[in-house]
Amino acid sequence: MPIEYINRRSGKSEQEKVLGDFWIKFAYHPLFQWFTDQFLTRSWISSLVGSLQNTKGSRARIAGFVQDYGIPVQDFEEKEYASFNEFFIRKFKPGVRPFDTGAGVFANFAESRMFALEGISGETEFRVKEAQIDLAELLRDAPLARSFSGGTLLLARLCPVDYHRFHYPCDSVVLEQRTIHGKLHSVNPDALKARPRLFLENERHITLLQSPSFGRYALIEVGALCVGKIVQTGPLEGPVLKGQEKGYFLFGGSTVIALIPEGRLICDRDLIINTRAGVETWVPLGDRLGEAKHP
Repeated sequence: MPIEYINRRSGKSEQEKVLGDFWIKFAYHPLFQWFTDQFLTRSWISSLVGSLQNTKGSRARIAGFVQDYGIPVQDFEEKEYASFNEFFIRKFKPGVRPFDTGAGVFANFAESRMFALEGISGETEFRVKEAQIDLAELLRDAPLARSFSGGTLLLARLCPVDYHRFHYPCDSVVLEQRTIHGKLHSVNPDALKARPRLFLENERHITLLQSPSFGRYALIEVGALCVGKIVQTGPLEGPVLKGQEKGYFLFGGSTVIALIPEGRLICDRDLIINTRAGVETWVPLGDRLGEAKHP
């Protein structure tokens, strides 16, 4: 079945063009899952694929990629890209994706297809569409997981055709950084159907932050099949500003998860309604995702 999502700007349902769709379906077919689990998800495989995207010869892929997937090149900085990976982590032109500057607005940290779930459990496993999430396993920290009980989870899925930089959603102070090593499964919905616990298995980088409006919240970058590397470019400690770049993913599809504690965020209703219907919402970088809940 095609992957459908709601485009927030148009309000219409659209179908996703999946890079490597045949190979993802092949890799996660029941007959080949053992091979995928034991071989394809190894970090050195994704590093090798990423290295190939860094070669000078990989530039030849750019023109066909732009044409096949309708990349709006006019939105991005004009430059000569030295490799496909350099094009993959392209930057928007200034002003193309302004961040909502409203006081108490939690802005979109990654241009993506988004699920939003309120009233999450910090102690038992719950589902986000196909994905099964246990916060204690996701964070590898049961007390921290319990601190998000009743709160909000925002799951941003980045396709290979998307802008692959991620940003801070609000003015904050970085409290702590953690890396959990793991496998690198695809985050494609077909892969999630086959491996619903893959977010608990994949490599991930966790950042804990403190915000006056949203309390102590977490941003979690999840690695994926063929993602060469998660690169942190923003400050790793101290104060950060809304819209400031936090980092980027090299080649591949990826996911960023935000966890906000109970009683701190009123999530935009279109995200909640679409999530309840099992449909992702494509949200541009910088758009509001919700606002602070004041007592």
